Amino acid sequence: MFIELQHIQKQFGGHAVLTDANLHVNAGERIGLVGRNGSGKTTLLRLIVGTESPDEGTIYRKQRLTIGYLAQIPAHPGKSGRDVLYTAFAELTRLGDEMRRLEEQMISSDDIDALLETYGALQMRYESGGGYAIDSKVSAMIDGLRLTSFIDRPFDTLSGGEQTKVGLALALLQEPELLILDEPTNHLDLEAMTWLESFLRDSPSTLLLVSHDRVFLDAVATRIVECEDGELASFDGNYSAFVAQKEKRLLDQFHAYTEQQKKIKKMKETIRQLRQWANEGNPPNEKFYRRAKSMEKALARIETIKKPRLEAVQPDIQFTANGRTGRDVFEATDVTVTYDRTVFEHVSFYAGHGERIAIVGPNGSGKSTLLKVLLGYLEPASGTVRRAERAQIGYLSQYIDFDDSHRLIEAFRDRIAVDEGKARQLLAQFLFYGASVFKPVKDLSGGEKMRLMLAILMHEDINVLVLDEPTNHLDIEAREALEDALDRFTGTLVAVSHDRYFLNKLFPVTYWLDGTAARFPGNVSYVLEKRQHEMNTEVAVPKPKLVKPKQETTRDTSVDEARLTELEASHQALLYQMNETNDLEELMTLQQQADALQADIDTLLNQLLESM
Repeated sequence: MFIELQHIQKQFGGHAVLTDANLHVNAGERIGLVGRNGSGKTTLLRLIVGTESPDEGTIYRKQRLTIGYLAQIPAHPGKSGRDVLYTAFAELTRLGDEMRRLEEQMISSDDIDALLETYGALQMRYESGGGYAIDSKVSAMIDGLRLTSFIDRPFDTLSGGEQTKVGLALALLQEPELLILDEPTNHLDLEAMTWLESFLRDSPSTLLLVSHDRVFLDAVATRIVECEDGELASFDGNYSAFVAQKEKRLLDQFHAYTEQQKKIKKMKETIRQLRQWANEGNPPNEKFYRRAKSMEKALARIETIKKPRLEAVQPDIQFTANGRTGRDVFEATDVTVTYDRTVFEHVSFYAGHGERIAIVGPNGSGKSTLLKVLLGYLEPASGTVRRAERAQIGYLSQYIDFDDSHRLIEAFRDRIAVDEGKARQLLAQFLFYGASVFKPVKDLSGGEKMRLMLAILMHEDINVLVLDEPTNHLDIEAREALEDALDRFTGTLVAVSHDRYFLNKLFPVTYWLDGTAARFPGNVSYVLEKRQHEMNTEVAVPKPKLVKPKQETTRDTSVDEARLTELEASHQALLYQMNETNDLEELMTLQQQADALQADIDTLLNQLLESM
């Protein structure tokens, strides 16, 4: 056992975050910690690490337990991102430096035997510690987490997201006994997430993971611990197993609660009847009084079962499509966007009425930029964009900005024309109760800002929804409520997201954006599998030249085959004429014609190969 928490209590400002938390972490486990925003997950991590102390309860840690926890990114002045990663091997690097110093001494030293003995001992330590694999480990981490584009820049000049990714890579390379990761898939693109899942499954570290990514938890976790109402409940298996077990547990608890309530009601009725009979006696019957008193004591000793909440508290989200848009909602043709660099080029995109389309791709590929181009917020360097005239678009940006001088209810009423009473009623549907509606906008969490923006969108007249990372900052309950609302929405839906569960559930069409765009008739899992298959094929059989991706639809190739036969016959005839003539000028003319025919033959041959 690495960690054990017994009856932990923790309060902040009079608010109880943890009331009776119990947890054990055994070597080799991969534990997923889940719960609503504000349920105490981060507090629990700080207690385990030791940066916070409990108000009551006991925490046991294995002696000399090494814990890796990425909480706050430290500064690394003078170091590049790559230099920061090599700090994970500080001791091995020191041994390597010492070995090189000895190598230099051996060149000019007379006492080479003593130096060789020292060198051999150092080399054994260096090799057993994995010193010769350092470079390959660092390179694999850089490739896997997609750090190549910025890893050699000064660390202190990197963005917050880039520093977080380097910090994650550093924590993984250090391989502590207990690795604690808080939302590790944030800032990662889809392929990096897939790589991280595989890496963590093979990692020797015991893992404690906080995440709202259900696909990630399914792939990695061997046990789920839920933080709810100040307590912790443990479920064996991954996230899907947790959902099934929790549902059964809740039903069992509800059945036990119902049966106990029946028993309590019957006892209370019996006590009332005994007292009535006692009072009706003349004189009053002491025997009935004693029985009633004895039953009241038994009732008081019953440990009442708390009524389970069968349905999680979720925001009440409902989107209504207001009128039709027409057949073609968005149509972009051959669009190129450049800033100081080319973001993407020759991108074409189409969304018809009622379609549900996801846009995915690596970080920095321009997904949010493409949304702004479709909405008309950004003019492309070249290409054309058309939007349906009757499109009433609701847009949710991943960067939500409100007037910081406003309170929450004022920000809502700026967009939705209702009186204060009605505004409070509508905001309550999004879990903003009582005095919380007067909270300054600048003090809202990311999740609260997202819920506020969803409340605004829900009450605007829209028939098209364009969403940029809508599940960011939302806990699992809020994500499920949003998914259900979007599933019922009858308008057109276009979204950028890294949430694979969200993407797989709602979007049957996917565009992969990476320099240019490719449309796939399937969800994101289909796209990732297809891309992985293509990459494996490219590694196994190097292609002599790039050809266009194979079309999904088959077509009749008989016309092309007849045309190819005709072109080849003409080409042979030209070659025969070239052999027969001695006129230089005629020979050059025939050569030009033969070259042109050969180019046509090559093009047609490629088309036939693609359609096979």
